[in-house]
Amino acid sequence: MEQAVKLELTVEDSNGMWQAAALYCEASRLGSTEAQYRLGVLYAFGRGVPSNPAYAAALFSMAAQQGHLQASDMLETLQLHSSELPVCVSDSLALPERPQVTTTVSVDAAHYANIDHRLAALPESKRWIIDLVSKLAAWYLIDPKLVLSIIDTESNFNVLAKSSKSAQGLMQLIPSTAERFNVRNAYNATQNIKGGLAYLRWLLSYYRGNVTLAVAAYNAGEGNVDKYKGITPFKETRMYVKKVMALYKFTTHPFDETLTSASPLIARLK
Repeated sequence: MEQAVKLELTVEDSNGMWQAAALYCEASRLGSTEAQYRLGVLYAFGRGVPSNPAYAAALFSMAAQQGHLQASDMLETLQLHSSELPVCVSDSLALPERPQVTTTVSVDAAHYANIDHRLAALPESKRWIIDLVSKLAAWYLIDPKLVLSIIDTESNFNVLAKSSKSAQGLMQLIPSTAERFNVRNAYNATQNIKGGLAYLRWLLSYYRGNVTLAVAAYNAGEGNVDKYKGITPFKETRMYVKKVMALYKFTTHPFDETLTSASPLIARLK
């Protein structure tokens, strides 16, 4: 276990991180809650092993049931229930998977051109936000480019941004939304992004993957979008949707239909 922690904290190459994962697998199999938690983190962030939120959730759950507080926090953040453990945790002869290396260029690159151009122009002092969003968005199964497009529009990547309506932080959470998604400090970048991701994930489910409606509701609230049967007549919301959709050109997004029932609007649009 000590060797695994040392590898995780000191090596930067993927092979060294994979070796740490292999040692965590063995320690997890022997009942170490700390190893289960640390292995879960590696799978959550795809460090040394392929990113696998289901494995991460199962490992966090295993450790949390034995009183590991950080694992409990991560499980709450991940908002995913799973009992699917990596084979290496149950089979002493198995090793963790290695991350796949791909050089494939997405055929949808043109859809990302505007947000990519915007991100490339960010000052070095703000570029850490891109990495944080990419990691957290994977847990919520949301395209990070959509989240970054919203952050750009909401706060211009200003962690301490505050609107006249008391919307706070990177994803401009109003107090009621922050409370709804258990955000204690909206000026904490990680908490703020998690809250925004949780809300966006719910909206995508509610509007069954319709990005335009989800974005409109993120700005004006789902109650107003339902009331006006689409993008609200508010000038602010219309400009907001126009800006986000200019950055992020996909109009549909995968969604989890188990999160909530569909908006009444969806039946009208079919």
